[in-house]
Amino acid sequence: MSELTFEQMLEESFKTIRNGEVVDGTVIDVKPDEIILNIGYKADGIIMRSEYTNEPNVDLTTMVSVGDQMTVKVLKVNDGEGQVLLTYKRLAAEKGNERLKEAYENHEVLRAPVAQILGGGLSVVVDEARVFIPASLVSDTYEKDLSKYQDQEIEFVISEFNPRRNRVIGDRRQILVAERAEKQKELFEKLQVGDAVEGTVKNVTDFGAFVDLGGVDGLLHISEMSWGRVDNPRKVFQVGDELRVLIKDINDTKIALSLKFPETNPWANAAETYAVGNVIEGRVARMTDFGAFIELAPGVDALLHVSQISRAHEDKPSDVLSVGQVIEAKVVDLNEADKKISLSMKALESAEETLAEGGDEVSEDE
Repeated sequence: MSELTFEQMLEESFKTIRNGEVVDGTVIDVKPDEIILNIGYKADGIIMRSEYTNEPNVDLTTMVSVGDQMTVKVLKVNDGEGQVLLTYKRLAAEKGNERLKEAYENHEVLRAPVAQILGGGLSVVVDEARVFIPASLVSDTYEKDLSKYQDQEIEFVISEFNPRRNRVIGDRRQILVAERAEKQKELFEKLQVGDAVEGTVKNVTDFGAFVDLGGVDGLLHISEMSWGRVDNPRKVFQVGDELRVLIKDINDTKIALSLKFPETNPWANAAETYAVGNVIEGRVARMTDFGAFIELAPGVDALLHVSQISRAHEDKPSDVLSVGQVIEAKVVDLNEADKKISLSMKALESAEETLAEGGDEVSEDE
């Protein structure tokens, strides 16, 4: 029986390895673009930068130190130069996929930083395994610019898991929808008609403004924006404006809002302020052929009939008055129930003439 040579005994003392095998090793050298490991084999193992991380041009000496223990996977036992090619990244990705599979099956919420902004969504990395979140599943509202999510940690669930087809899809939208629904439920339990609440203008349209009340949107209709007349909501409000609004009505999940607080109702003291016989000032707001509407206060308009403009005959108000003009008139009729007030400028002319005639008479007696 022949004896083994020293070289043969030394070679047999090393373990055998195969492609695809997972092995443990110790870092014996680190260069900017490669890591050398002792894996207990007759040849050392080498991990190229591209097999350690997805980040290009990173200096491996800043990430790994001599003496570090690593678990890696064998890519090729002999690279042609007697070295064993290893991968750290792919093994980590395989473990990451196992983690994602578990999260997918258990509907677990994951949290990870956004690694890359892509044309159609976001890419996040969980234990070196990549997850794609389509733009439509990033938020519960449409977002054209996703750049704000770069490097930001976000929560998501795995909605589709098919690593063989390279389809591992994340969904952040359903988390936000669920959170919003919970907030809405809590808020609807608190809100009552007649409450005054704080809100933020979320959107402005031709017919009103949508106000975020803290998870629930309410509609501030154009007719409820002021006691006076509002022609264009966009000239009054901007997105982001903070408002104190009144809950006017709640119908299922729809909330109607108002800025017409009872304590600011201009008709509250109408009986006193606009009593028949009072002389008041107002601004010509608009005109028709039969008369002019005079704004006495925001939300309080009075009619100055063409026949009450002057003792002289006037064919139409625009012959004498202009929009924006401030006039003085006498209240000749008040109907609080129908919110109608009638004015007369002619009555003031009559009073002045009567006073003047009376004054003349006194002078003659003297």
